[in-house]
Amino acid sequence: MYYVRVAEFVLAALVGLSVLAVGTVAVIAEVKGTWHWAIHLESTISYMGIFIGVQTAVLVPLVLTSLVARRAFDA
Repeated sequence: MYYVRVAEFVLAALVGLSVLAVGTVAVIAEVKGTWHWAIHLESTISYMGIFIGVQTAVLVPLVLTSLVARRAFDA
């Protein structure tokens, strides 16, 4: 169970860092206000959306496994 919990925290941290990266590019695009940074923002959102989707597809079963195992072993 230790490894499942570590995997959960690592994936959750990666999701948080991905959202932070998108936010950083969004702030830069807003400050710069050029089409060049708007393109960077669009591509970043596109790639991070795919990345976060894959992470979520892995994270949800891990969390459910952890909750079921915790309930089974604590009961």
